Amino acid sequence: MMFRQRIKSSSYVFGSLAELLAKASPPRAGDRLAGLAAASAEENMAAKLALAEVPLTAILAEPLIPYEADEVTRLIVDTHDAAAFAPISAMTVAEFRDYLLSSEADSSALQRLARGITPEMAAAVCKLMRNQDLVLAARKCRVVTAFRNTIGLPGTMSVRLQPNHPTDDLEGIMASIADGLMYGAGDAVIGINPASDSTSRVRELLSMLDDLLARFQIPTQGCVLTHVTTAIELMQKGAPTDLVFQSIGGTEAANRAFGVSLDLLSEANEMARMLKRGSVGQNVMYFETGQGSALSADAHFGLDLQTCEARAYAVARTFEPLLVNSVVGFIGPEYLYDGKEILRAALEDHFCGKLMGLPMGVDVCYTNHAEADQNDMDTILTMLAAAGVTYVMGVPGADDVMLNYQSTSFHDALFVREAFGLKRAPEFEAWLAQMAITDATGRLLPVQPDHPLITDASLAEARRT
Repeated sequence: MMFRQRIKSSSYVFGSLAELLAKASPPRAGDRLAGLAAASAEENMAAKLALAEVPLTAILAEPLIPYEADEVTRLIVDTHDAAAFAPISAMTVAEFRDYLLSSEADSSALQRLARGITPEMAAAVCKLMRNQDLVLAARKCRVVTAFRNTIGLPGTMSVRLQPNHPTDDLEGIMASIADGLMYGAGDAVIGINPASDSTSRVRELLSMLDDLLARFQIPTQGCVLTHVTTAIELMQKGAPTDLVFQSIGGTEAANRAFGVSLDLLSEANEMARMLKRGSVGQNVMYFETGQGSALSADAHFGLDLQTCEARAYAVARTFEPLLVNSVVGFIGPEYLYDGKEILRAALEDHFCGKLMGLPMGVDVCYTNHAEADQNDMDTILTMLAAAGVTYVMGVPGADDVMLNYQSTSFHDALFVREAFGLKRAPEFEAWLAQMAITDATGRLLPVQPDHPLITDASLAEARRT
């Protein structure tokens, strides 16, 4: 399919839907690196005008990667819900944007629509939206998941407690966990990125988390973010596994670079559900994504960063995960150059994920060689909170000493809660009050030096061993 658009005396031709989507994207380093970006602001606007007139049915009819060549494309086509799509089937991309911003598109309507929206539709409408549009539309999307607590309820925002350590030292990890819990973080998950992927070390970390959650009856879930094949091996050996983690991409080749396939993810999902470790739900998968992952693996098939990212959400949606997280600035300035590009990508990822029915969190982060700083992260965090983000990261001091990047801290989460009046997952909020960490309103109480999370002998023993 070819698309044409005239602006003043210039005529622009876009040879395919993939090219049109790429040229309509807001500027970012990764698309420039791949040679996909519009050559000028005028060409970018011409692409947006042409994209606005494209019917959603035309997007549905033109797979960006051939059906026979890519299992993610086959997943998107084969699982498309025609009944859910019916209310918007006569719309163009511009009309779809107008609908999403209208009062008619409330939370219930968008929830019913989610399975009818393909990643390419979400990516297309996103490219016509300003930042404020992405905030408003995403805010109306409500996605609730559950395992040992309930995540995504109205008026809540959760936090992943991320206690990484460069040598997987148990004492250091436990100290970070205690620190985070005393700041009221951890209702999304207590999630450890292991420095070593050895099965023995991962099992040790899983057992430590399991012992901690059982000892204090903490209504949250633990996860060691190891490769899915390691998780399967450990589940087969009886290791205490709550959530199965995996990084995913938007093409079969990108997922192959991560060492996974849809069949492998399905096997892990079924195995974890059979353990029945959840108390209020059985959403057992935890996925991480990020714009640029497919390009970095040379697995993007000429698609722009944001469209590839949206396709990853089709993979995630299949397995009804507890959590999905865009690690938005982690790959570096080669893909998202500065704070402005990171902000735009964060709002895009959150909007597209929520629109497609995912419990979408964002790791508000950057690497030290990016043109960004913590003030940029404050802006992004605030915008995401306004957009109703499901969860964010809680890293000691906002500085991950194992992964060597900057994120958001326990204190940053407290800022968001106070500024927007946001609660934690209700089961976790009740536990914090029971443990005298917060008062009945959710505000932190002064730390008592004899608090059991600080002094408990079993924790001290765990730290020593």
